[in-house]
Amino acid sequence: MTYMIKRLFDVLLSLFFLILLSPLLLIVALLIRWKLGAPILFRQIRPGMNGQPFEMVKFRSMRDATDADGYPLPDAERMTPFGNFLRASSLDELPELWNVLKGDMSLVGPRPLLMEYLPLYSQEQYRRHEVRPGVTGWAQVNGRNAISWEEKFDFDIWYVDNHNFFLDMKVLFLTAKKVFAREGITQQGSVAMPRFKGTVRNSKNN
Repeated sequence: MTYMIKRLFDVLLSLFFLILLSPLLLIVALLIRWKLGAPILFRQIRPGMNGQPFEMVKFRSMRDATDADGYPLPDAERMTPFGNFLRASSLDELPELWNVLKGDMSLVGPRPLLMEYLPLYSQEQYRRHEVRPGVTGWAQVNGRNAISWEEKFDFDIWYVDNHNFFLDMKVLFLTAKKVFAREGITQQGSVAMPRFKGTVRNSKNN
């Protein structure tokens, strides 16, 4: 898929869904304000295409709970049943359509991870930034958070080398199927994917 076709597809579809889902977005926002309080949105700087930082927006899914020293409690203690529902249904991801409309993200591509991971990637793993990050991606429909980091990055690089319009359509279809089945949300025994600490055998520093 050429850059222009992919970008036009992203703009038209993200705008369509933002308009179509606006009542749902409002309802979710009100529920978050009621159950979790303010802020409604979670904002964080993530690496985009070529590793350039941008501000990603999601619906907040965790409580703002801290320990006696003011540090956030572990994810498992801040997560609520409502937050689990938002993640399992992927409703927390819907505000990222705004990032797609702005051009920070694409509908399909490697998921934007944390800025602190950038120096930990091998040269091959860093290639995931050769395309715009996506709301969903090839790794998400092949295991999401239930696979290892190394498997996730292998899927990301495969997408970078093979992406086209028909593959993107397949990913979007499989994403809808995964969301309804609620598959691969987390790794067993964890409410979120464990933090990436680098792949020793492929580390840039070796």
